Amino acid sequence: MSSLIPDNVSKHTNVYDVLEERGLLAQCTNPEGFRDLLGREKIKFYIGFDPTADCLHIGHFIPMITMMYMQKYGHTPVFLLGGGTGEIGDPSGKADMRQVMTIDTIDENCKQFKKLFDKYIDFDDEWRYEGNEGVYTPGHQNREPLPGKAVSVNNAEWIRPAKFTEFARYIGSQFNVNTMLRADCFKTRMERDTGLTFFEFSYMLLQSYDFYVMHRDFGLMAQLGGNDQWSNIIGGVDLTRKLCGDEVYGLTVSLLLKSDGQKMGKTVGGALWLDERKTPVYDFFQYWRNVDDADVNTCLRMLTFLPMEEVNRLSALEGSEINKAKEVLAFEVTKLVHGEEKAQKALEASREVFAGGGVSANMPTVEIEKAKFEGEGFGLALLLKEAGLEPSTSEAYRTIQGGGARVNGEQITDKKYAVTEADFNDGELVLQKGKKKFMKIVMK
Repeated sequence: MSSLIPDNVSKHTNVYDVLEERGLLAQCTNPEGFRDLLGREKIKFYIGFDPTADCLHIGHFIPMITMMYMQKYGHTPVFLLGGGTGEIGDPSGKADMRQVMTIDTIDENCKQFKKLFDKYIDFDDEWRYEGNEGVYTPGHQNREPLPGKAVSVNNAEWIRPAKFTEFARYIGSQFNVNTMLRADCFKTRMERDTGLTFFEFSYMLLQSYDFYVMHRDFGLMAQLGGNDQWSNIIGGVDLTRKLCGDEVYGLTVSLLLKSDGQKMGKTVGGALWLDERKTPVYDFFQYWRNVDDADVNTCLRMLTFLPMEEVNRLSALEGSEINKAKEVLAFEVTKLVHGEEKAQKALEASREVFAGGGVSANMPTVEIEKAKFEGEGFGLALLLKEAGLEPSTSEAYRTIQGGGARVNGEQITDKKYAVTEADFNDGELVLQKGKKKFMKIVMK
């Protein structure tokens, strides 16, 4: 919730300056005009979330943090659930067409997204969008949102009622195909053998239509999104200007990148999820505890609400002292996503693991059938993979031969080593990869 942001987070009073200070701004259709608008008025703005899964990952959290800042400074966030656009899926940044989901799956994922949003944003759940019956029959809000509250709307409410020929005539006629093909979101796909289907090509029209409908029907003034959404956002700004004659604004939020330019948030098990059922709290904490020294400042600025003076102080620490900054980073991000109590337990477990040779009551645990360790035992490489410490057995073999694997603190360099019942103490053993990754294995 915006109340999670302390009043002393910034010396600035215009949220545009705050977002710029935190490194959250990438591109804006009219920087001076938008900054002036945010200083003069309290506006409605939106970010869209397509329900491609039943949970969000850390890449989605940057736009959510941006929304929290906007709400803190008095603006009204509109969370747009992509129940309509999700039927196609955004081709931006994708090498191949997304898997098509059923309507039931899309609607269920939307429900799960809303539950997650409720953890971070104050919503006016009595506000509703209603009345839309197609392209030529506008909808409307039942009333203005309560001050200081966000609202949520699903674009299925205006996309699903739209008739194809009416949509193509009224909306499609506003788009030039040659211009669309020059957009970065399409260019890469057009250069591949797989090409681009008309199905996916229509996505830009639908996202642009979202912006137009919400501006027309309840006065929305801006769209925010990831930097990979720039082409789609421009489409919405242009469409709204053509059909309504009004200037609206588009702004992209910086992607969370490592100092080498790679996206942050990738783990052995895949994405770094915000749901602890997919990424355990301890693993989530350890990801931030183990970031590279060069990435500490970026993460503290973008992912925490610490005042900039504290961000700069922590980032300036050197040598072994930088580990204190990483511990603060891990605690603050975990607290924001999972709550202070779970963050505190993860912090204590992390300290116990490093101080106690890899043993902690709160460390991550995997249960594996006892039968696998009987007789000749279970290969260490396979165990590293099954425990989630390695993505493949070939990677595990390299780790073992390189001296990076330990069982109960003992280094193992034989890639054919098999773990047996004799390696367990009271049905438990501690598996270690490198200096910082631990997993407790429990026989069941």
